[in-house]
Amino acid sequence: MHELIVSIKLAIKNLRSNLGRTTLTLIGVVIGVIAVILVSSLGQGVKDYILGQISSFGTNLIQVEIKVPAAGKASTQNAIGQATGIQITTMTIADAKEIGKLPNVAAYAAGTLTQELASYQNTNKRCLLFGVGSQYSQIDQSTKLSEGEFFTQDEDDSLAQVAIIGSDIRDVFFGNDDPLGKNIRINNQNYKVIGLAAERGAVAGMNYDDLIYIPVQTMQKKILGINYIRFVMVKVQDESMIDETVADITDEMRRLHNINDPNKDDFGVTSMKEVEATIESVFGTINILLLALTSISLIVGGVGIMNVMYVAVAERTFEIGLRKAVGAKAKNILRQFLWEAIFITFFGGLIGIISGYFLLVLFSCAMATLGYPISFGLNFSAISLAVGFSVVTGVIFGYYPARAASRLSPMEALRKD
Repeated sequence: MHELIVSIKLAIKNLRSNLGRTTLTLIGVVIGVIAVILVSSLGQGVKDYILGQISSFGTNLIQVEIKVPAAGKASTQNAIGQATGIQITTMTIADAKEIGKLPNVAAYAAGTLTQELASYQNTNKRCLLFGVGSQYSQIDQSTKLSEGEFFTQDEDDSLAQVAIIGSDIRDVFFGNDDPLGKNIRINNQNYKVIGLAAERGAVAGMNYDDLIYIPVQTMQKKILGINYIRFVMVKVQDESMIDETVADITDEMRRLHNINDPNKDDFGVTSMKEVEATIESVFGTINILLLALTSISLIVGGVGIMNVMYVAVAERTFEIGLRKAVGAKAKNILRQFLWEAIFITFFGGLIGIISGYFLLVLFSCAMATLGYPISFGLNFSAISLAVGFSVVTGVIFGYYPARAASRLSPMEALRKD
């Protein structure tokens, strides 16, 4: 135990006597640790934010969407196909009604969306129109009204020209005035405002305060002039049976569309749990790749430690020979130099953690200022990974110079002075 304490004291003394060299070596370790912490914590923060946005809809939901046949529902081919103008017109209100009859379906809402110019008096605004079924407010648990009421199934069936507006729309058109009962114009037709949606903000890249909700069939017939829809949202009764419900919906849609080959599906059925699992998988893969890249900086820092320690061994050859001549063993010399490497990486890791924490606070404040309340916290896994990696790097890269020092012959070392 005494020998260990002596080795530690000598290591600390040498590091303090070469403060400039020690500081420069520390910087390499600090930068590497900061990089590891930022990548891990920023990735976790963004992932938690996205998952939180998705879970705000509820975990008991299933989305049925149109899809390019022979393309995966989450594939690039499907996304590019629809973006470049491929129209899938096979999903209809009748499909949604049949889905609503399936076991374990508590509520459903067909939907589509578009952009149109809306106006009130002399004020014009291009708005996103969200055509949905009357049960939509039961499905999306975050869609709440601060005033008025949601439209009914009768209003949807009768193609009633009614609207529910978001808080941003209200501010632009009405200011502090009461919007209920007043008419806004969409597609050169009057739409009576029957409800005001509570302030919600942006979710999954879409600003819900800038939406106008109208009955889906009204939107089909009077605005778009179509007879198809883009999606059906489904709320299940028993969340534990959500996978079985996904299978039931898939079978029903294939029956309705006369599809025998799954590769020809013109729809995709996805549960919120599946979306969350996909996001977890994607972010996990990205984090591993980024951590692999940032770990290079720690390896560079380790190489710096090795170089500095080899220089230290060369400078202290006489000291090593003298210590051996008076009885120091090879393991004592090895411990002393190894402790120097460990101290450098440990304190470098500590400084890196503190610096990383303050940078994360700054990133959180910056994102909040931009309107994205993402919290970048310093999690335990990031700390353990950064410190563990830095200490292991120090031991590995410090071992070889330490071993070289411990193997010096006392006679040769003394002659080199």
